[in-house]
Amino acid sequence: MTSSDTSPVPRRLPGGVHEAVRPGCALLRLETIPSREGVLDGAWWPRSRDMGAELPALLSALVAHLGPVTRVGLDTTAWEDLPTRIVVDDRVVHIDSFPVGDDTVLITRGDRDIFSLLVVPPDAAPDAARAAMAQAVRADNISQAEQILIDTGSGRGTSG
Repeated sequence: MTSSDTSPVPRRLPGGVHEAVRPGCALLRLETIPSREGVLDGAWWPRSRDMGAELPALLSALVAHLGPVTRVGLDTTAWEDLPTRIVVDDRVVHIDSFPVGDDTVLITRGDRDIFSLLVVPPDAAPDAARAAMAQAVRADNISQAEQILIDTGSGRGTSG
């Protein structure tokens, strides 16, 4: 098969996806093979900064797509009420502190398979949040989370 035999992969999310994006949503572009490309694997728009209340729903959604999640890495200085562990589907998920800022969450499946998600600030304007999430899940995205938030006006793009 030659390259002319294949259709180009769409670079944009379907229009209906943009309408459904609201606080509490996650958009994921999960590639579970070693050759994953792009800087980010998805985006999440929590409703609040209370991670004890927000993480269980995100983790339940991720477990449905990835299987068991073992760890979550967050910048503990950027979030309120951060637990040290959460139980999802009768499994303990450990919450670790990483100096990634408030714009990124790291999800670990197994021992080494790490997925990086953009975190849109809870108070972001809907259009800006949608633009940031769409950019984060593009397969050809080369921008870091902080830069995406700055470029889309979704938040200040820096922690603390």
